[in-house]
Amino acid sequence: MRTRSILFGILVAFVSMISIHAQTPVSKKKILVAYFSHSGNTRFVANQIKNATGGDIFEIQSVKPYPQDYQTVVDQAKREINSNYKPALKTKISNIGQYDVIFIGSPNWWSTIAPPVATFLSSYNLEGKTIVPFMTHEGTRMGHSVLDIKKLCPKSTVLEGLPIRGGDVGRSRSDVEKWLRKLELEK
Repeated sequence: MRTRSILFGILVAFVSMISIHAQTPVSKKKILVAYFSHSGNTRFVANQIKNATGGDIFEIQSVKPYPQDYQTVVDQAKREINSNYKPALKTKISNIGQYDVIFIGSPNWWSTIAPPVATFLSSYNLEGKTIVPFMTHEGTRMGHSVLDIKKLCPKSTVLEGLPIRGGDVGRSRSDVEKWLRKLELEK
């Protein structure tokens, strides 16, 4: 009989804890949307993600801007990527530790992230963070950017990325929202 009383007491305490826990709101994950945009396409998608998640937004900018001429920027990007060059950035985030989830956006340059994004990812301790890549492209989708991000952030969890064709960014809202629902990261 005593064993039943003890078990009943444990059961009552457990049920009480569950009901108290169920009434306590679960804290929302703190989200950052960081992006580099050369033509404006990645900025457009970053703002869609910011609006759908309620996260903070941060534009990654290199100290020395990239040329506007298409062929010149293509050639420069190829040289920088092939040499693992990481350009200096204009601004930094002083409180990166407060974020649980970091969306990272980039144009697809030579099947990977743009060098300023590589600088950003390697400038912070992102251990334990969830990294969510998104890319704008003109046919190469994500390329090998996810693998490259995993190399730069080996102690982070890298989720499924979203590729958006540059010419389709104006019509990408439903794709962005569907992706965020799938990842359970919408507000």
